[in-house]
Amino acid sequence: DFKVAGTEKGVTALQMDIKIEGINEEIMRTALAQARDGRIHILDKMNAVISTHRTEMSEFAPRIITIKIHADKIRDVIGKGGATIRAITEETGATIDIQDDGTVMIFSSDYNAGQSALRRVEDITAEVEVGKIYEGRVAKLMDFGAFVTILPGKDGLVHISQISDERVENVSDKLSEGDVIQVKVLEVDRQGRIRLSMKAVNEETSES
Repeated sequence: DFKVAGTEKGVTALQMDIKIEGINEEIMRTALAQARDGRIHILDKMNAVISTHRTEMSEFAPRIITIKIHADKIRDVIGKGGATIRAITEETGATIDIQDDGTVMIFSSDYNAGQSALRRVEDITAEVEVGKIYEGRVAKLMDFGAFVTILPGKDGLVHISQISDERVENVSDKLSEGDVIQVKVLEVDRQGRIRLSMKAVNEETSES
């Protein structure tokens, strides 16, 4: 039993099972020559269908995505009692393994599952950027403004004066809990409190 794998340029692997003490060089040369003829014949048939290899994997092919996060963020991805990482796994279908040095490996059965899990991890570990516009969800209304979730576990305050260019008497006149809105980060103070503005988004849009 003699199996040979390779390309047009040469052999990449071979396996031989024999029931005799050994073979000589001539037998090996003959076997390799026959294997090459068979290999070239098969490659010609394959090239007739697809002449070059695909530049991208099939979206249905299993894959592993590896990223590095700051070690301080590991607990955020895992969550209390493993709740966060368990939710990501259940909702995306991907499996996540985190090393002590912050290496995160995402195992998925297809492209969409892997990318969905990757986005979740990136959102959890992302740092809020001053000046950046985020799409957030209104989490809670207060008399003085609204708290908006812009990233997982990261809420900021839109003060009533930053909701609109017009005077706003009641926050509930303009916003409701669950609304998805665009906000701009004005400031992140030393305590990590985030100050947001809807008005600044409108001003930036008008200027552009």
